[in-house]
Amino acid sequence: MENLEFNKIYNMDCIEGMKGISNNVIDLVITDPPFAIDFKAKRNNYHRTASRVIEGYKEIPRAEYFDFTIKWMKEVCRVLKDSGSMYVFSGWNNLKDILTAIDELGFITVNHIIWKYQFGVVTKRKFVTSHYHCLYVCKNNKKRKFFPYSRYGKEDNDEDGGSLHYKDKEDVWIIKREYWTGDQKTPTKLPAELIEKILMYSSEEGDVVLDPFLGSGQVAIVSKMMKRRFIGFEIVKEYYEFAKQRLENDMYRISEGSCPQQ
Repeated sequence: MENLEFNKIYNMDCIEGMKGISNNVIDLVITDPPFAIDFKAKRNNYHRTASRVIEGYKEIPRAEYFDFTIKWMKEVCRVLKDSGSMYVFSGWNNLKDILTAIDELGFITVNHIIWKYQFGVVTKRKFVTSHYHCLYVCKNNKKRKFFPYSRYGKEDNDEDGGSLHYKDKEDVWIIKREYWTGDQKTPTKLPAELIEKILMYSSEEGDVVLDPFLGSGQVAIVSKMMKRRFIGFEIVKEYYEFAKQRLENDMYRISEGSCPQQ
C-alpha cells in the first residue's frame, strides 16, 4: 500500500489503513476503540433524540476483542515514534484485554488515568458507572515527550492557594461529557476538553496525531484546531462523511444554521 497523507482521514479499516503509514512517524495516538458490549447507538439512556444520532456503529464480537486489540495495537507500535505516546480509552468491560495487549506488545504504561464524567446510566441492582479508563503508554519511557507546565506554570495557584499544575496532573480527570442538543452526532465521542489536555501535555504544534477509530472526528478536529497534523481511519461510511464534513468546513458542531469557525 502506498504511504498515506497526513491532514487527511480515510474511510477504511484501521488495521489495513495503518499499513499505509511508514514506520516511526506518528507523534501521538489518541483513540477510543469499539466497546464489545452489544452497544446500541440509539438507546435512550442518555435521553438522545434518536433521529439526530447517526446510524452505523460497528461492534466487535466479545470473543474476538483481544485478537482485534492485538492487531491494531501492533500497527500502532510500528508507526509510533520512540518519542511518541498513546492514550487508549476503555470501559471496564474490555479493560483486561486492553491491558494484556499493552503488556504483550511491549508498551510501557506511564499512567492509568480515570476520566470521571458527570453521570452514567441509572441502575437498580449495581453501582452506577460514571468513569472511563485511559491508559497512557509509550514505547520508550526515556524519549517520550511530556510538557509538564504546558497548561499551568509552577507558581500558578487556585483561589485557595493550591497548586494548579499539580491538580491538573493528578490521574483522576473530572471533565464533563458533551451533549450536542439539537445537533447531529455520533453515539459516542470524547469531549474536546479531554483531547485538548492530552494534546497540550504530550504533543507540540506540527506533531502528527493518529486516531485509528475516528468516529465523529473529534481527535482530528481538535488536533487541527490546535495546529497539529492529523490522520485517522473510520470504517463506518456515515461517520466518516460526518467527520469529513466537519473538517472540511471547520465546523465543530453541525446543525441547521451552523456557521464555520473563524
